[in-house]
Amino acid sequence: MQETRRSLLRLFPTAAALAAFVALARGQDPFPPPRQQRPGRPGDDDSNLPEKPSTKAVLEENQKDIKKNVEKLFDLASQLKEQVEKTDSTTTLSLALVKKAEEIEKLARQIKERAKG
Repeated sequence: MQETRRSLLRLFPTAAALAAFVALARGQDPFPPPRQQRPGRPGDDDSNLPEKPSTKAVLEENQKDIKKNVEKLFDLASQLKEQVEKTDSTTTLSLALVKKAEEIEKLARQIKERAKG
């Protein structure tokens, strides 16, 4: 039982990084369907509405955020790997290792959701 847990924990950083890269590889649809504009009502004045950021700016910001999160994911996975290598194999997993694994999992999910758009 304990050997199974150890082998799973050794594979976790690789699996988390792989999940993040798969999510990034999917990316966003390069040809999104055109938006349909709603017909304006007479008397509507759009001059008071705040300007929406351009789609390109949003995508660039999204890409920067994904790159930053992937770097952070890589660092966390490396730290977890170092902690696992330092941990005595005859003892149970420390709470710090479990928390680090949960943090990696949460970040991988965030990257996946951001990559979906």
